[in-house]
Amino acid sequence: MRNEGFSRARFLAVAGAAGGAAATGSLWGAGQAAARQPAPGAAQPASGAGRRRGLTYRGVCYEVGEGMTDAGWTMATMRQDIRAIKDELHASSVSVWGDGIDRLGSTSTEAAERGLHVWLQPRLGDCPPREILDHLAETGRHAEQLRRQGARVHLSVGCEFVLYVPGIVPGADVLERIENLLSGAYDPELMARRLHAFIARAAAVGRSVFRGELTYGAAADEEVDWNLFDIVSVNYYAYFRDRADYVRELLTFQRWGKPVAISECGTCTFQGAPEQGGMGWNVVDYGKEPPQIKGGLVRSERTQAAYLSEVFDVFESMNLYAAMVYSFVSPDSPHVADPLYDLDMASYSIVKTIRKRPDDKESDWHWETKESFHALARHFERACRDR
Repeated sequence: MRNEGFSRARFLAVAGAAGGAAATGSLWGAGQAAARQPAPGAAQPASGAGRRRGLTYRGVCYEVGEGMTDAGWTMATMRQDIRAIKDELHASSVSVWGDGIDRLGSTSTEAAERGLHVWLQPRLGDCPPREILDHLAETGRHAEQLRRQGARVHLSVGCEFVLYVPGIVPGADVLERIENLLSGAYDPELMARRLHAFIARAAAVGRSVFRGELTYGAAADEEVDWNLFDIVSVNYYAYFRDRADYVRELLTFQRWGKPVAISECGTCTFQGAPEQGGMGWNVVDYGKEPPQIKGGLVRSERTQAAYLSEVFDVFESMNLYAAMVYSFVSPDSPHVADPLYDLDMASYSIVKTIRKRPDDKESDWHWETKESFHALARHFERACRDR
């Protein structure tokens, strides 16, 4: 959706504001703490039992977009990207997400046919809850078809529903809901009840159409009853100076006795970005035309690569189930030589978008790898060789 300035980059910026606030514990952790208590005797499903040390799956998030955002998706581009994710990044898994049903199906099928493990996650927003659940069911049926054909596939019923699903917090659309969250114009207890109720409905729909392992992409401090799911999944953008603090925080998710997946992790591409956690995106002045980078920041691909290398080492050391980097490519955040207009600095992607005509948003583009791509490729290749 490009009308009224609602580009993909702008959507990620405002959505990130709520996610960043979540990292402080000010939004998602609103009451009903009992929902986070593991069921007695909670056990890890068979897929996680007896596996070797380190991560089982390593990969990247891949957006297909369609209605809410434009991910620059075409069939030809997608096939080239999936090939690069498998053969150049050496990933074993890809998280395919978006709201375009045909794109979700085509991309997940292509990934499975290339031998990648697939996480399939529908993200339909600003629609009636019934439509969101129907959209989930249709995606789940495709995931089940892939599973029956022998593909390795998990279904995620969605992501941070408080942002995407109308009625959990006040607001006619995602922008209004985020504004209300940030201003405190909502009832925390009512929000928690509605959020948990919708998560339960989504889990039931997922179970009704998909016989494989089920999960949900939660914010780091979101209250979730993980008894509903087979895998605990968290979108994790934390930064600590001491690696032991990552371990201490992540151990809280392991107490459920289920595999723990990092459904998203990452940082932006400038010096100091990791320290900003989930708010690293907030360096673009979208009030200017064209948008400008604020604060005289210094581009640093090395910073992004070092952060991802460190957190993946932590994930491996804890024998987490999976970790997925957010994200592969961000076509709406192109790289240019002038740092004032280098929107890729505010991007989490591990490749940079290069437009043929930088001042033309509709011009042809291609991507080039960043240092983070190569750092992860070395890590992934080494991990596969050592298994």
